[in-house]
Amino acid sequence: MIANTPKAPYYAVIFTSTNTENVEDYSEMAERMVELADKQDGFLGVESARNEVGITVSYWKDLASIKNWKENAEHSFAQKQGKKKWYQSYKTRIAKVERDYGFERA
Repeated sequence: MIANTPKAPYYAVIFTSTNTENVEDYSEMAERMVELADKQDGFLGVESARNEVGITVSYWKDLASIKNWKENAEHSFAQKQGKKKWYQSYKTRIAKVERDYGFERA
């Protein structure tokens, strides 16, 4: 599903990853992180896709909201688990969204 974001500007955190062979509990943790992020102040939405490379884009109202999410204890635990067992590699990018437009068929 495409996130319903507000009028720009806002921020996007783009998380790109490749997984190891060990994906045990990965889907459950990913779902939990979306549930948890949804409760964070400043969270605007998320979009995700996975094939050989996974890309998750979360949207935030400001940089302070992103910082608070990064410091969330349960999120920090998930990050450590990811490094320990799920991710072969990953990269996080933070970008300011200046414009946003699209189309939706009724």
